[in-house]
Amino acid sequence: MTASRHASLVLAAFATALLAAGAAHADGNPADGKKVFRKCAACHTVQAGKNRVGPSLAGIVDRKAGTVDGFKYSDAMLAFGADGGVWDEKTLDAYLADPRGFIKGNKMAFPGLKKEDEREDVIAYLKTATE
Repeated sequence: MTASRHASLVLAAFATALLAAGAAHADGNPADGKKVFRKCAACHTVQAGKNRVGPSLAGIVDRKAGTVDGFKYSDAMLAFGADGGVWDEKTLDAYLADPRGFIKGNKMAFPGLKKEDEREDVIAYLKTATE
């Protein structure tokens, strides 16, 4: 096998693994996510225009970060949004796993959801949630 053929196969395997990882996020269970969201509900709602300590998460999936009207974001979150940060599934997953580590200097005190299946479920719930 030539070096270029080997490199192509390795690249194809890597791309397949990335696609499979991305597909895992789509496999979350919204009903289970609603239960997990209880951990978030003290600070967030999924009702448009209703902010608490944290901004409303209504319509968050694929929304630019730091853009909920009437919410006072940290400078770090505003900078993340200004730099093109969008809450897609991948970004939400990374942020929910480690909010303070993903965007250093943001105000969210929540330590994160360490279990991958809980993050997948919450993301699936957020894609469909309205109050």
